Amino acid sequence: MKRNALKSQLNNGLSVQSLSFSFGRKLALDDVSFFVAPGTFCALLGPNGAGKSTLFSLLTRLFTTPTGQILIGGDDLAKTPRAALAKMGVVFQQTTLDLDLTIRQNLRYFAALHGISGRDCTVRIDAVLDRLQLSDRADEKARTLNGGHKRRTEIARALLHAPGILLLDEPTVGLDAATRRAITDHVHELADQDGITVLWATHLTDEITSPDQVVILHRGRVLVDGQADEIAQGSPLETRFLQLTGQPA
Repeated sequence: MKRNALKSQLNNGLSVQSLSFSFGRKLALDDVSFFVAPGTFCALLGPNGAGKSTLFSLLTRLFTTPTGQILIGGDDLAKTPRAALAKMGVVFQQTTLDLDLTIRQNLRYFAALHGISGRDCTVRIDAVLDRLQLSDRADEKARTLNGGHKRRTEIARALLHAPGILLLDEPTVGLDAATRRAITDHVHELADQDGITVLWATHLTDEITSPDQVVILHRGRVLVDGQADEIAQGSPLETRFLQLTGQPA
């Protein structure tokens, strides 16, 4: 049983229904629908150009569209954007840390943006630093960190306001295999142990475990949505992914 079942029940998951988006005449997303249940690790799997980043831009309201519906923790992103966005933590593909601030200063700045201050701020920062194994580096400037520690800092920052839903857009790009595995394992733990709903965008099948939900996105459409081992059908998931998207093995 998940350690934080009540939180999992209350966050209501992530729902995307009939979502379409175009750049001029180019259709980037075509009637995309899927649901990620509370406490689930869902991999949004697709090759480059599949529409993953466009979808994340819609989920974070960088883009808007009149078609479809996005529900974040039960809140309609179009109707109540502030309430919906407050329930999400986001790690973008490109780093967004202030490189001239320390890890702790980056976290304090983010906490202030969410109205978190005083002792509550200190307690939350200490907790996420400990969880991400960053406590001994808290006073180091972000620019001195390697890629893995920068990513951990961004995940810690995304968790500061206790979101029920965590979005990560290809968070392991440019990292070595061991660091990728450590970060992937940690985010799986956030779903399994803390009941956080995770949407993890990737083009790498080795970041996915057999119980994970997988939504395969290709050319702006959902090809398949199901459990990883069911989609694999006894073959390596990578093989099935390449078959479904028509990529060379």
